[in-house]
Amino acid sequence: RSAGFALPVIADGGIKTSGDVVKALAAGADSVMIGSLFAGCEEAPGSPVIRDGQKVKVVRGMASLGAAMARRLAEQEQDESAESQVDWDKVVPEGVEAVVPYRGHVQEIVYQLVGGLRSGLSYGGARTIKQLQEHAEFIEISAAGVRESNSHDVRRL
Repeated sequence: RSAGFALPVIADGGIKTSGDVVKALAAGADSVMIGSLFAGCEEAPGSPVIRDGQKVKVVRGMASLGAAMARRLAEQEQDESAESQVDWDKVVPEGVEAVVPYRGHVQEIVYQLVGGLRSGLSYGGARTIKQLQEHAEFIEISAAGVRESNSHDVRRL
C-alpha cells in the first residue's frame, strides 16, 4: 500500500515478461498494467498487418492524436448542433500510435504469465503474493551478470 495509506499501488509500464510481473509485485505493487503485451493479441482492437516481413498490430493509446480525432469526429456526427468544424488546435494528444508484435490469442499470453508468476513465487520461497512481498530481497547485478543470467552461447529457436 502507498506510504501507509489504503491506496492500491499499480505498476504501470515496462511489463514485458512474467519476471517483470513478479518483480513489480515483490516490490509492493497490488496489480500490474500490461499494455503492449496484450495490445498485440488477436482480441485487441486493430487488424494485424505485415511490416518488414513481420506480423504486427497497429495500436494507439486512448489519448493519442488518432484516438482523439476519432472521438471528436464521432461526437460531431452524433451531435447535430455541433459546429461543422472540429477545432483541432484544442486537441491535446498524449499517447502514441505505434506497432507491436502480433502475439496470437490472449489466452496463451495469460497462460505464460501465470506460469511465470507461479515460478517466481517458487523461486522466492512464497506461496502467495503477500508472502513474496514480505520476504522479497532485491540485489543489484552488473551488466555482465545480466548477460550471463540470460541465454548465451546458444541460438534460440
